[in-house]
Amino acid sequence: MPDNNRPELELIVSADGSHTLYVPALDEHYHSVNGAINESLHVFIQAGLKHCKKKNVSILEIGLGTGLNVLMTALNQEDRVINYHALEKYPIKGALVKQLNFGSNEAESHLLQKIHALPWQNNEILKPNFHLLKDEVDLNDVKLEAGYDLVYFDAFAPEKQGDMWNETIFQKIYDAMNPRGILTTYCAKGVVRRTMQDCGFTVERIPGPKGKREMLRATKPNG
Repeated sequence: MPDNNRPELELIVSADGSHTLYVPALDEHYHSVNGAINESLHVFIQAGLKHCKKKNVSILEIGLGTGLNVLMTALNQEDRVINYHALEKYPIKGALVKQLNFGSNEAESHLLQKIHALPWQNNEILKPNFHLLKDEVDLNDVKLEAGYDLVYFDAFAPEKQGDMWNETIFQKIYDAMNPRGILTTYCAKGVVRRTMQDCGFTVERIPGPKGKREMLRATKPNG
């Protein structure tokens, strides 16, 4: 680890040609090596954003990371009004951001750069009807405001970052969500599913992205 306790990162090309980042200290990747963009679209856009029927959507992301999930959400916004709150304890550096290949054209690449360039701790306009608030903070330390309709839970795997997958964390998120709010994650571990259920979520196993048989989608019941 460097002096500022931020992890050293290596740029890696995943199976679908899009980049992910590798953290040697954790032996962990930011995205699936089977396809970073494919995973983001499958887990968070198809199973999350497109499953949510609201036109005005408040989104919480646990782990801004490369900004991929923000970008994919913005590209699939359609006629929605989106308020996006992203938490990230260790923002990646600008030089590395400029190497990321998530944009399929100049406009998308510019949008990715804007995601990272916008000031932290401020509610900013990313594009029309899309507000982005980036918080440089640990989820354990932040006070979440109530009213989230959709949660992208994209923390490192439980075996790498166990303190992010406990009942305290999921209860905190549950309490901040609206009734019928949806949480999606690539993880399908039984212990995670049971922990979510203990907090009150209704949890379903659904087909996972390439390389994973299943993933989890949790819903906060009405009332």
